[in-house]
Amino acid sequence: MTTKNITRKQQLFTQLHYQESPLLLGNVWDAHSAVIAQEAGFQALGTSSHAIAFSLGYKDGEEIPFDELLFMVERIMQVATIPVSVDFESGYSEKPKKVAKKVRKLTELGVVGINLEDSQVLNGKRQLQSPEVLVAKIEAIKDLTDIFINARTDTYTTKHPDPLKETCARANLYAKAGADGIFVPLIESEKDLKIFLDEIKLPLNVFTTPHLPDYETLKTMGVHRISHGGKQYDQLMARSQELFKNFLSKKEYAIILGK
Repeated sequence: MTTKNITRKQQLFTQLHYQESPLLLGNVWDAHSAVIAQEAGFQALGTSSHAIAFSLGYKDGEEIPFDELLFMVERIMQVATIPVSVDFESGYSEKPKKVAKKVRKLTELGVVGINLEDSQVLNGKRQLQSPEVLVAKIEAIKDLTDIFINARTDTYTTKHPDPLKETCARANLYAKAGADGIFVPLIESEKDLKIFLDEIKLPLNVFTTPHLPDYETLKTMGVHRISHGGKQYDQLMARSQELFKNFLSKKEYAIILGK
């Protein structure tokens, strides 16, 4: 892929965050799911770290080696004709310059965006880090590449005692460092969303939950991007588990054949 084509997709991806309606991201985990989402009509794709990790036998939380993640992303890029953003967790390194070099490898494949979070999964539990850690990583990445950085803050997912205030404070820091968008998983109430959107001017990415306001409400409020992470993958795997169990217990071919 040429630099010119990458630049065009980068520009398109940024523009999609400023259109009238929120960008509904198709979250995928391999080349096949990318093709299906693309053919369904999504404007852009985003990888799910959760789904990719589980599909390769790892747990979420940067247990998957970077080289294996890179391989999966490369396969997705072979079939994608629309912009692709990669869920890059916390960067697969604590050293900002190393994170930046890994991100550059993604851009060399044609990736136009990343999610980069301010938490880590330690002993199976997600823990919020100091915001300065993500600030340093954002600055290092921007020194090497102009990739779209969707800075994810896990203030709500880690149950911070004052999540809205802390979210706004961190979002401002990440914006000054060079972030292009802000991702706040589990922010759900219209009150919190309105306050955040009034204070923070970068595009807001929210995560689908049962309590999240509907699409039209989010559109009216000014939310710019909606993603669903590994939720679809989890549904498909739960259905597969059911099929396996039923086929094994009943031994009826129609269960597997879909008859």
